Amino acid sequence: MKTITIASIVKNEEGLYEGNLKHYFKIVFEKATNLFNDYHNFRHMFHVVYYCFVAIRYYGDRITKLEARAILIAAMFHDFNHPGKTGDDDLNIMRALRGLLRNLLPEDKVLFPLITEIIQATEYPYTVPGEKLPLLCQIIRDADMSQAFSVSWIQQIAFGLAREMGITPRAVLESQGKFLGSVKFLTEWAKQEFPKEVVEAKVAEANALLDCLA
Repeated sequence: MKTITIASIVKNEEGLYEGNLKHYFKIVFEKATNLFNDYHNFRHMFHVVYYCFVAIRYYGDRITKLEARAILIAAMFHDFNHPGKTGDDDLNIMRALRGLLRNLLPEDKVLFPLITEIIQATEYPYTVPGEKLPLLCQIIRDADMSQAFSVSWIQQIAFGLAREMGITPRAVLESQGKFLGSVKFLTEWAKQEFPKEVVEAKVAEANALLDCLA
């Protein structure tokens, strides 16, 4: 299967959605104010884009090409212009939606209500139980959570998220065992991508790092 890159997603080289996303990539790359944030940065936004794309591959014809376009735009903009501080996530969602609306292509206006619904599913703490969400919203929520299991998790979470939360990296590590152990992915795709043994290995890794700090 073809290797996934940011460019291959943006240019739609696999033809999995309608059109391409060059316009939106250019807006994020050149205009987003959060690209250098400690956690809610370019890497995080495109981590979510990447895994939403992986899910689109997984579900095939269960997701239409227009729905695929909608979720990828939502992923690209879900933290657009994030202030780099935790809390008030409803305002962060509103900021992201305003930024997208200012740059929305005319042909995507019909998708804006769906994109809005998908982005709103990422508001944290969650306001709607995951089991009640439609598939596209479950996918982006799982993709958003999956940053904790990436190879960059120490930089992104132990240091980056710690700074945005205003706590120490050690405090974040100390919370990881309980937090990661409580993660419950919603979709078939995420449960296969991040099975129980992956979660348990990440908990063990966090605990091992704490032992190194003892």
